Amino acid sequence: MTINYIRHLFEESVSVKNQLLEGDQLDTLVNMAEASSTAIQRGNKLMLCGNGGSAADAQHLAAEMLIRLRPHNNREGVPAIALAQDTSTITACGNDFGYEHIFERMVYALGKKGDVLVGITTSGNSENIIRAMTAARTKGIRVFGFLGAGGGDALELCDAAFLVPSDNTGRVQESHITAGHALMECIENRLLSDGYLHLQED
Repeated sequence: MTINYIRHLFEESVSVKNQLLEGDQLDTLVNMAEASSTAIQRGNKLMLCGNGGSAADAQHLAAEMLIRLRPHNNREGVPAIALAQDTSTITACGNDFGYEHIFERMVYALGKKGDVLVGITTSGNSENIIRAMTAARTKGIRVFGFLGAGGGDALELCDAAFLVPSDNTGRVQESHITAGHALMECIENRLLSDGYLHLQED
């Protein structure tokens, strides 16, 4: 029973990823990578945000840009920041203004025209992500979404969206982190090929 259930979960995850391979979502990732690389080379940065597991994904991907993504590519850091930063900031905002404002306030405080915001929400309806996307648009920040469940209200706020064809949170998050890794690798490849980044000796 347990083995069959686990097999089912793996098969379900593979099925969702196969659906992504058959659509135009890979083209979306290429376009996101090109726009992000151009923004970085112009002196801008990536900002990433999400809730729960998606917050962890945002931190994961930002760290791989700031530190190192692939062991054989020892290069300079790439400017990326996860907006779920520290407990003092998060709890202060939750206490004083409400958690729905946390990412919005950080976009207004830290974002600048030409930056890129990646909002990750499996439902597409997370209020704090929607507010962050709205704030980004008012500041001339490009908005990319990693979404699921049809995209929700966040979809119309995105300049481009990687949309997972599932409403199962686990399957959406599994596809998001795969897509996130692909996006970051493509950005790194472009920055290396353009000479913006340089490989260094260990």
